[in-house]
Amino acid sequence: MTLQAIKFVPGARESNKAPTLDILDQLLLPYQESYLTLSSAQDAHAAIKAMRVRGAPAIAIVAALALSVEVSTLLLEHKLPDNGEEVGVFIKEKLKYLVSSRPTAVNLADAVEKLGSIVDQAVEKADKEREEQTQASYVVWAYSLAAEKMLEDDLRDNMNIGAAGAKWLLQNTEKGRNGGKVKVLTHCNTGSLATAGYGTALGVIRALHAESALEQAFCTETRPYNQGARLTAYELVHDGIPATLITDSMAGALLNREGPNLVAIIVGADRVAANGDTANKIGTYTLAVLARFHGVKFLVAAPRTTIDRKTGFGSEIVIEERPKSELANIRGPQLVGAEVDMQAVATISIAAPGISVWNPAFDMTPAELIDGIVTEVGVVEKDGNGKFNMHDVFAL
Repeated sequence: MTLQAIKFVPGARESNKAPTLDILDQLLLPYQESYLTLSSAQDAHAAIKAMRVRGAPAIAIVAALALSVEVSTLLLEHKLPDNGEEVGVFIKEKLKYLVSSRPTAVNLADAVEKLGSIVDQAVEKADKEREEQTQASYVVWAYSLAAEKMLEDDLRDNMNIGAAGAKWLLQNTEKGRNGGKVKVLTHCNTGSLATAGYGTALGVIRALHAESALEQAFCTETRPYNQGARLTAYELVHDGIPATLITDSMAGALLNREGPNLVAIIVGADRVAANGDTANKIGTYTLAVLARFHGVKFLVAAPRTTIDRKTGFGSEIVIEERPKSELANIRGPQLVGAEVDMQAVATISIAAPGISVWNPAFDMTPAELIDGIVTEVGVVEKDGNGKFNMHDVFAL
């Protein structure tokens, strides 16, 4: 059974019960499983900003659901105005605030735009068909149902991404076509901890494993925040998938050693531009360059909500920069013999005092280095001119 990073219990209108939301605190992993209750947009904003929840799909879902909990609770406590338009303004202001928690993650902006439209439609319908004292209830429940559907849709989409990516790899690599088990490398965390469940790039690995087609998965530690070492490794061990952890700087040596046995590097995405340029965790671009030199397939796995058709090229995407402390310091529990002491957590300085630090959260991988973009409706490949045509997957 895969990890459940998001625990959401829907509300019940007939019993006046508000929904509840708990998220697995990823800052405590892999040593401790502890769930954090989110009751408001402010709670979600803080959790996203502090990276207690991360991964573009998960960020969008948690933000939407936390606001659902907040407005549903306010409604049941009679702390919202009766007028539907006023409630709509309140919800949309909260949605705008949530976008600022992680501006690079297009899924969040996309979700906010779609949820905002649903709120507008609900306000308009409530104004025409409802007495004022029931308008607020109508708008809140319309929003909440849409937010809950995001959770359901993402899990289904991830399963489809996993199946599509595994099929493509087995059909488009020599070892896969010959029926042999394959080895793959992934970066950062793109699994159940970054999505509603199952994962995107890690979903492809899970699908390969389920088909007994995976020999070994390698994951990078993913400096400076170590999402690979803390989170991806944790998921792989949890699911019993054969896996090995490497440092980011070992990737080239690994590809050179493995040769044709390692058939692909599979990564996720925080934002994919219309031309296929991909913003993802820092270090992705380096892996793409290595993959091209070694003749290894390089796949980006992401739902269509991650594809930003309004942004033509990667150069238009603003790259978030993280605090100096994340690179200059490292935090974790003390190791006493073979046991981890969670009561003795310390922050350790690992850089020379006074050194300046550049710490971008993401980098940009040009479309030229990407072999395919795995979506929930199939793999986008380049046309005869070497260009990705994103319009095809949105026509399905």
